[in-house]
Amino acid sequence: MLGDKDRERAYTEARDRYAALDVSTGEALERLSRISLSLHCWQGDDVGGFEAHGQDLEGSGLQVTGQYPGKARSLAELRQDLNHAYALIPGSHRLNLHAMYGDFGGNTVDRDRIEPRHFQSWMDWAGQEGLKLDFNATCFAHPQAESGLTLSHRDASVREFWIQHVKQCRAISAAMGEAQSSPCLHNLWIPDGAKDITVDRYALRKLLKESLDRIYAVTYSAARMKDALESKLFGIGSESFVVGSHEFYMGYTLSSGKMLCLDTGHFHPTESVADKVSAVLVFSDELLLHVSRGVRWDSDHVVILNDEVRDLMAELVRAGALDRVHSALDFFDAGMNRIGAWVIGARAVLKALLLALLEPLPRLRRHEEDGDHFQRLALLEDIQTLPFGAVWDYHCLSQGVPPDQTWIAEVLRYEQDVLSRR
Repeated sequence: MLGDKDRERAYTEARDRYAALDVSTGEALERLSRISLSLHCWQGDDVGGFEAHGQDLEGSGLQVTGQYPGKARSLAELRQDLNHAYALIPGSHRLNLHAMYGDFGGNTVDRDRIEPRHFQSWMDWAGQEGLKLDFNATCFAHPQAESGLTLSHRDASVREFWIQHVKQCRAISAAMGEAQSSPCLHNLWIPDGAKDITVDRYALRKLLKESLDRIYAVTYSAARMKDALESKLFGIGSESFVVGSHEFYMGYTLSSGKMLCLDTGHFHPTESVADKVSAVLVFSDELLLHVSRGVRWDSDHVVILNDEVRDLMAELVRAGALDRVHSALDFFDAGMNRIGAWVIGARAVLKALLLALLEPLPRLRRHEEDGDHFQRLALLEDIQTLPFGAVWDYHCLSQGVPPDQTWIAEVLRYEQDVLSRR
């Protein structure tokens, strides 16, 4: 295995190769070090949460498969696991919480009654660890969501319960943002939809809009919290109709000044989410990405460095949108080491960003503007074989994080010392 000196020597050679194309690896690494991903807490315990009533995911449109040992059983274990994952990911990153992960002290607190105090220990812990928090309403895995409808339910009392829940979540987000002196992004996804043919789609979407209008009637400073809304193509139990479709939330966010969330697993497999980025940013100041990996459907597989992720991150850089787009992870796999899943996914997104930052954009743009499609395509092909891995390894070393291959042993050691004892 290569030693640190060998990796530094490889980086020097790579730096010179990129410099020949007028690409500064130093500038690329400096920009990469400023990017923060939001890691999702729900990978650590298979979307279980820590509510006293322990709701089942069945009927929520979500499904976690696998029985790999060692999942977090408490807030303390989840935070311990997160700390280990962060130590293996270069850079400074955020944590994305769901409302079902409150510190309820073993008490039953229904979701329309949650308050900032139930997340104070998270705020305290995040402050100690130098982390910023993001937040999500949890509109699934609850008796009031058993019908498959929440904010669009025809029963006003059910809608009222979920309206109050989301209102409480926004207040919690604002408290988090104030405590951390950084806006907390509150994202809203609901499972509302139908398994089979739905006749009056308009009525349900009208109810959803009315619910959202009531929720967002309360305003908060953008310095404390920002709102995003997440669409979906279909889910388990909503194969034929989803109330909060891409078109619905596109219209709602653009007309209300909210942020659209694009989840890479929530579209047809042949759709390019990367292509949607520039289309949205022409009309919207900011955008939220939930980076996932669907295999044949919205299956939330662990993110890897595949073409979809590379294209997505390249679009952020090419559009000059790194300061306007917020990137979060969203997947869950109970069939493998959960800390390893976090690290694989986060490092894959960061690698894709680095690849994009190392593109010789001025040359590529010049060829495009000149109509020289041959040189544009030839250059895009040739940069695929540049020694990107050496630059990535150097970045990990400079951030005090194990480079590729060596980090795997750290995960296995933690599994032996900690996870196997649970």
